Parts: sequence; structure tokens; C-alpha cells
Amino acid sequence: MGAGQETVFVLRRLRPTAPAFDALMQDSRLEGYWMLVRLRDGWVSGRNKFLKKPEMLLGAYHGRQLVGVGGLNIDPYFEGRDFGRVRHLYVGRAYRRLGVGHMLLSAIIERARAHFSALNTRAPTESFAFYERLGFFRVSGEEFVTHRMPLAAATAKTGKAN
Repeated sequence: MGAGQETVFVLRRLRPTAPAFDALMQDSRLEGYWMLVRLRDGWVSGRNKFLKKPEMLLGAYHGRQLVGVGGLNIDPYFEGRDFGRVRHLYVGRAYRRLGVGHMLLSAIIERARAHFSALNTRAPTESFAFYERLGFFRVSGEEFVTHRMPLAAATAKTGKAN
């Protein structure tokens, strides 16, 4: 990516068993992050395949190269289905500060808005400012949540649950 060259990223549904996933997973491990290893393990074991409505797992691609990952789950740490959870958000080192993380998280927020009253995440300390710039606020005293974003839930819009 040279100076002045426009970089185009495309979001697509992702299966973490695809060959493109391996390189990004190795990149994350070299940085000391294990979220993509946990993502793959959860997918392979069937614990989390992001298949419940409205869950999704997205990959950000630059050409054929997978450069970022992010998912949306129903938050398993809260009763009911009213809280969503940002899962496994990771952007490869060489693609940070190019809008990839923002693009992934914006797509997750957009989907979550129609289905949940709030969106939670447990972010590493070095990601706090990123989440806060995008409208999340810091949470203290909750074991599995560092940040939350209040959303206008589908139940508030329609008067009934989806």
C-alpha cells in the first residue's frame, strides 16, 4: 500500500475454517492475542458458530487477504436475548488505522441496533480508546464487560420482541 493509493476493504460473512483465516490467526498469536484461536476452537467444536438470529461473523478483506474479523453474538453472560456482544474483533497489525476496525464495528452496531437494547464487549486495555471513540462507554464492576453501548432495541421500536 503505497502513499496516495486508495485501499478498498470488503466485508463478507466468514467461516474461520477458511484458509485465509490461518494467516490472520497466526498474526494475532504473535502479538499475544488468543481471540482468533478461541474463535476457531468455538466454531470447530460447535460451541459458537454465530448462527442464532441475529448473530453474524464478518471478515474484512483486502483483495483475497483477510485483514480483520469481528462478530456479533447474543451476550451469553446476560439472561434473555436483549444484550448483544461484540466478539473476537481483531485487525491485522499492517491494516490498523486504515478504517478496517471502524468498518467492522459499524456493521456490527448496525445489525445489533435492530435486535438489542445494548451492545457489550470485553476489550483489551489498549483498545479502550477505540471503543470509546465509537460511542461505547466504560463499565466497571462487571466481570465480563469493559464497555457498553446503549441501543434502540427492536422491542422499543415495534413493541414486541423479534
